[in-house]
Amino acid sequence: MSTKQKHNTNPFEMALKQVDLAARHMDLEPGLVARLKSPEKEVIAHFPARMSDGQLKIFTGYRVQHNDTRGPYKGGLRYHPLTDLDEVRALAMWMTWKSAVVNIPFGGAKGGIQCNPKEMSSTEIESMTRRFTYEISSIIGPDLDIPAPDVYTNPQVMAWIMDTYSIIQGRTVGGVVTGKPLELGGSLGRFEATGKGVFITALEAVKSKGLQMEGQKVAIQGSGNVGGVAARYFAQAGCKVVALSDSKGGVYNPGGLDVEHALACKNKYACVMGPEIEGEEINNEQLLTLDCDILVPSALEGVITKHNASQIQAGIIAEGANGPTTPGADAILEDKGVLIVPDILANAGGVTVSYFEWVQNLQNLLWSEKEIDSRLTGILQKSFAEVRKTSQQKKVGMRVAALILGIDRVVSAMKLRGIYP
Repeated sequence: MSTKQKHNTNPFEMALKQVDLAARHMDLEPGLVARLKSPEKEVIAHFPARMSDGQLKIFTGYRVQHNDTRGPYKGGLRYHPLTDLDEVRALAMWMTWKSAVVNIPFGGAKGGIQCNPKEMSSTEIESMTRRFTYEISSIIGPDLDIPAPDVYTNPQVMAWIMDTYSIIQGRTVGGVVTGKPLELGGSLGRFEATGKGVFITALEAVKSKGLQMEGQKVAIQGSGNVGGVAARYFAQAGCKVVALSDSKGGVYNPGGLDVEHALACKNKYACVMGPEIEGEEINNEQLLTLDCDILVPSALEGVITKHNASQIQAGIIAEGANGPTTPGADAILEDKGVLIVPDILANAGGVTVSYFEWVQNLQNLLWSEKEIDSRLTGILQKSFAEVRKTSQQKKVGMRVAALILGIDRVVSAMKLRGIYP
């Protein structure tokens, strides 16, 4: 049972409460706050796809478009059995604030299909993906809404979406998605971007406390595109990655894990606790409360709650996942003096390099990996400094500070555009 199920965490209620917390420190009229809390469009599609045994199966998919005041809707597409409308609503809202925090010209959206891709063949996933693309083809596009990879989706899935959309349009439209394979106009550095961004912002947090990254003990929940990539960067910086996990469980070694070996075991055996791994087998809830300096929750939302926040020993939390910490847990952690690098800042590397990919597609360019790395690092360092400054000026935690910064940018754009008619 997931923490989300166990404690009945509703991510959309979390997102709404976060807006209210930020609004207390802002001079916003009630109607404007209500608009910020309401998605602009929601699509629910119940659609068929042909399975390998020849039978039709009905799937439920969602696309929520929260706000496009500052630019096209932007957000990932996830495949997960627990995906529901409230989850997608929350993720879409967080995408709006995330794009604004790093000050790139996107709005926020999110999508998901309720399915278990681990129990589906590649052919079945392709069939499902292409049919869902057809269902939402009228509301996506390079200047409308641009999907990207998320939980259990990848560049191949983006390639299927791009191809299906292009067939419908009668021409190749590379900019309809980001996170594509390089061969189809993807960007160098996109796969690593979210995990790398977690590391970059965690490094800024460590420096802000007057500490050195080398020797820091890091526990990472999740070992996929975010957690696994971040683990490599932490290890390369001289940190001790003491714990790593996936959906099946994790491994803990207080002396530090061999990250490459653990990730190789995951690829080979579908779990990080493979043969010859030196460490103690743990579950995902135990990982959160281990003795460590930096905790990186990079799996699903709602895993740090008021029920386990007091047991967390890390001095810094860098949120690789979206919404991993509930508002009730935030209050406990702030009282303990934990420095939280919130999700809308910590994992914004993905949307930032997605923006780079989108720009390259529109202009038929290909930037070097060095150029992308330099631009990404600069944007995240600047964004961290702006959130930190807001935190100190407003005397609020980093999450509320990031929300204030992001919401203020959206509100400023909304006021400039006005309401028509």
